[in-house]
Amino acid sequence: MTPIKVLLADDQALLRSAFRVLVDSEPDMHVVGEAADGAEAVALARSTRADVVLMDIRMPGTDGLSATRTISADPELAGVRIVMLTTFEVDEYVLQSLRAGAAGFLGKGAEPEELLNAVRVAAAGDALLSPAATKGLIATFLAQDGGAEGAPDPAEYAERLSALTGREREVLVQVAGGHSNDRIAERLVVSPLTVKTHVNRAMAKLGARDRAQLVVIAYESGLVRPRAE
Repeated sequence: MTPIKVLLADDQALLRSAFRVLVDSEPDMHVVGEAADGAEAVALARSTRADVVLMDIRMPGTDGLSATRTISADPELAGVRIVMLTTFEVDEYVLQSLRAGAAGFLGKGAEPEELLNAVRVAAAGDALLSPAATKGLIATFLAQDGGAEGAPDPAEYAERLSALTGREREVLVQVAGGHSNDRIAERLVVSPLTVKTHVNRAMAKLGARDRAQLVVIAYESGLVRPRAE
């Protein structure tokens, strides 16, 4: 199996070094480059064709958010998955990062195994959005004032949502809850492969880059609404 190519983007050299040692200690992944700012991260993503970028949100010059937008908008980098690194699990820029095309986010205080798992999950094309993280993210940014600046009008999604089958809508609701394909399969009493098929079809119909964007679309369209505890 070809090792997962990982690109590290963080302005703290010490943190990059720690991540490099951790990633390179695993037989199924290795670091192909290090960037100290967003502009360098974009350039290295293009030259190394990294599979996963561990991207710090806050960096001098071009920040992680801008870099994520640039990478996600480049058709030649469609296979690159970006995991945003944040100081807090629910960061003020996290929702914007997901809209920009990030596959998910991870707190900088995460355990080593969590970071390694994040790389593997992102490389596999899944979203790094646990039910708890999804709930906190959506409740904080969408329930308060309709989301951060740049959120599309829910009406823009109406036509695309109408193209979904009943089962695809059911699966989308489950995805919005942060559930894995296996968990959704259990809940809907179908096979994980069937769930994956529905997820892929929903992504195509809604123009979502990946699973993480499906979550954002589900809430911003009004298909799923945050519930206050």
